[in-house]
Amino acid sequence: MEIFQIHEVGKIKEVKKSIAKIVGLTQCMIGQLLDITPNTRGIIMGFVEGEIIVFLLGKVEEARVGLSVSSHMQPFTIPVGEGFLGRIVNALAEPIDGKRRDVAASARVAEYVDEGNVPKATVQASRIRYPVFRPAPSVLERSPIEDSLEMGSLLIDSMIPIGKGQRELIVGDRMTGKTTIGIDAILNQKGKNIVCIYCCIGRSYASIQKVIETLKANGALEYTIVVVAYAASSSGEQYLCPYTAATLGEYFMDRGRDVFVVFDDMTKHAWAYRQLSLLLERPPGRNAYPGDIFYIHSQLMERAGKYSPEFQGGSMTFFPIVDTIQGDVTGYIPSNLISMTDGQIYLNASLFNSGIRPAIDIGLSVSRIGNKVQSEAIKELSSSLRLEYLRYNELVKITRFKTNISAEVNQRLRQGEVLTQLFSQENNNSYCLAKQVILLYALQRRVLSALVSGEVENFKVNIFEFIDEASPDLVKEITKEKKMTVSIKRRLDELFVAFFRERDKEA
Repeated sequence: MEIFQIHEVGKIKEVKKSIAKIVGLTQCMIGQLLDITPNTRGIIMGFVEGEIIVFLLGKVEEARVGLSVSSHMQPFTIPVGEGFLGRIVNALAEPIDGKRRDVAASARVAEYVDEGNVPKATVQASRIRYPVFRPAPSVLERSPIEDSLEMGSLLIDSMIPIGKGQRELIVGDRMTGKTTIGIDAILNQKGKNIVCIYCCIGRSYASIQKVIETLKANGALEYTIVVVAYAASSSGEQYLCPYTAATLGEYFMDRGRDVFVVFDDMTKHAWAYRQLSLLLERPPGRNAYPGDIFYIHSQLMERAGKYSPEFQGGSMTFFPIVDTIQGDVTGYIPSNLISMTDGQIYLNASLFNSGIRPAIDIGLSVSRIGNKVQSEAIKELSSSLRLEYLRYNELVKITRFKTNISAEVNQRLRQGEVLTQLFSQENNNSYCLAKQVILLYALQRRVLSALVSGEVENFKVNIFEFIDEASPDLVKEITKEKKMTVSIKRRLDELFVAFFRERDKEA
């Protein structure tokens, strides 16, 4: 039996860079996809006096005045499914990694029953499509954020805890390590059944290739989807890219999975939308950004969250990245995103230039979810760290030009230096929960205060190997219990003593 498809046909009246005006289409809607040439498509952005305004995707140069345009008379949808894991796709969810083109046709999805999310059957998922501009989950579908999403960074997990379903802004000047925080967080999700999506907006080809190579080298690409709109891509593709990434994540979220999405970066997304709006001759506002820039970003950010158990209990966590200029956190676009997120991690250029990694400014960084998502062990060991770290920074400023300093102040300065060295962490070197507990407990017991500057780093490197050899079951116990029991504290005390005794013998 033949299947007939009805198309409405119009013509291009005008082309202005990546914007086109179409006439002849009488039944269409905003957000609808149009076919122009085999390599060019368009998405309807608005209507003006009998004309349809669309932004162009793909090979924009092929769109010319007089070409026929066909409409499918349905919302713009993209294929979704398990087959996208490990793939690199463009803003239309089309593979660009040189592998098999038909991604969704090979995707296989597990249906879940209500009791414990047990796989009931495996079915072919070749025709599953989601609308790109999908509404966010309602309040009734959501549940409070209570589960921790471990970042692998000792500083973030102890003082800026992140929960599954949270929206945390990464903000700072260029070249301060914002992308590194997002990539390290993706690497730390290995083996935790969390789907990761890295959304690249307006970055160079060389920089995105570097990210992909890092993911491959660390075995993270197999559970990650990379959605790309290069700097050379059209403004329409850069605008569409984060919506595509969110839609791909919602497929897994709807099936009870946890999803982690990094948007790198939303500043370039705002630039792309500003360019489209100016070409559409919409009235500019502050810094030439259109008045609805707040709406389009908030519409996207609201799609993150955690479903209630009645709706499979999946979650989607967003890490939008934003550039500032010379540390100005009050810039127009960052200010909007700060008001939409559940906290921000601010990276300070002066800290970065002084060699501190990650260069996170604790005074300006916050997680509004609070420590309720932390494990009991981390919560107990890190309760006073933020206050202690902030006091140390203030003390450094006060005593910078003083020569006569009391012994008590010297001791507090030394403790702050140890804290700074403890939080220093190399790129792509994440700490599991057990490692974080060991380091924080050593800090609490003042084990590190007696060490000189160089010995703190040696302690961080060697203590894990020593504990793995001397008491391999302790790491498993910490990971399982997730709280500081009397047994764990006693065994850690004994291992610290044995570690320094053995080190003294070797010396």
